[in-house]
Amino acid sequence: MTEYWVSQGNKWCDFCKIYIANNPLSIRTHEIGKRHKDNVTKRLATMQKEGAAKEKEQQQAARALKQIEAKAKKSYQKDLENSQRNVDGDTSAAPGDGWEFDSTSGYYYDKSTGLYFDSNSGFYYSDGLGKWVTQEEAYAWAKTSQANAGQSSSSQTKPTASVATVPTIKGGQAPGLVVKKPLNPMRTVKGAPSAIAVNKRKREDGKPKVISKEEEAALKAREAARKRMEDREKPLMGLYRSEYDLQLDA
Repeated sequence: MTEYWVSQGNKWCDFCKIYIANNPLSIRTHEIGKRHKDNVTKRLATMQKEGAAKEKEQQQAARALKQIEAKAKKSYQKDLENSQRNVDGDTSAAPGDGWEFDSTSGYYYDKSTGLYFDSNSGFYYSDGLGKWVTQEEAYAWAKTSQANAGQSSSSQTKPTASVATVPTIKGGQAPGLVVKKPLNPMRTVKGAPSAIAVNKRKREDGKPKVISKEEEAALKAREAARKRMEDREKPLMGLYRSEYDLQLDA
């Protein structure tokens, strides 16, 4: 019986990232070597660090989750207290006098400044600002808007210098506003000549216009054509009679 040689193949070492002969002697020799032992030690240290980091991350996530739950529970309790206080009509959460609770929006409203106040967050809101801001920013904006409104109202009530009311002949006031100043200050006198008319250049009639021969021939031809057209249209319109018609009438 004939025997065949069979290859045993190679074995892959995951720690050293190399191939070794797949027999017990080669494997044992490689495992007791210094290189393999160092690689195994490094792998174990890396796995230990990764495990510690993962455990630390899990602990941080659990701690953050507990904090979130505690804050949510505290906020929920505060909302319950505020809602109960609003139902009972308590205004102690308002920032000061003049604030009224608006049941539609759920915030406190001040008519004098036009600001909304959120008792939960402590921020202020206004349609002019368009966002929630702190108390300092809100009151600064309200003060500025009130000053601008006062200036605009005073400017509207102040009369202009060029417009005034004049009495009528009967002694009463005119029904409308009368403008004192002329619309065009350059023309204060009625019928004054215009600057454009004064500076307008006139054509000198003394010098005859020079006409070329071609233009003269064209003018003569146009005049002859006009005469022929008149002679042709006169009998048709009945304005003139021919010599034959005159003889018949005689």
